[in-house]
Amino acid sequence: MIVLNKLPLFIVTGSSGSGKTHVIPELRKLLPEYDVFDVDIIWDGKQDWQVVKNNWFRVARSIAESGRCTVLCGTILPWEAEKYDQFESFSRVYFLNLHCDSDVRRERLIKRGWTEEQVVEYQTFAQWLLDNANSKFDPPMPTIDTSNTPPDEVASAIAGWIQSLVN
Repeated sequence: MIVLNKLPLFIVTGSSGSGKTHVIPELRKLLPEYDVFDVDIIWDGKQDWQVVKNNWFRVARSIAESGRCTVLCGTILPWEAEKYDQFESFSRVYFLNLHCDSDVRRERLIKRGWTEEQVVEYQTFAQWLLDNANSKFDPPMPTIDTSNTPPDEVASAIAGWIQSLVN
């Protein structure tokens, strides 16, 4: 399928516990002209995670065909996205990282029942995202610290970032 007027796709990524899910309701209020999704909502832990994320790109492409942009909130990385069959359907795929400090992440994940081993794994991944935001992401990936920032303020910063890219 040839998409004539390609639109950008926006991905709000980040390690587990960074606040991606909590920011979605506020982001929807600020960006009613965008479709905002939590990529986790259709994953029950049984399907192949890459297939699920590829399907989100298909959904976003279908939405773009109606002239609307999509914001996907979930852990998606560029080298994964480039392999999805609809990647070329977008004018550009932009990434923004949500991050919180280690103590806040530990508290959030322990409340979810995570083990210490899992917490350490995702803290390591969070640090990797920070360390590689400029070198592994094109364009470089901005980061918003959610440690002590309410979801409405995080959403406002995300909306500002998106609007700066489309205007």
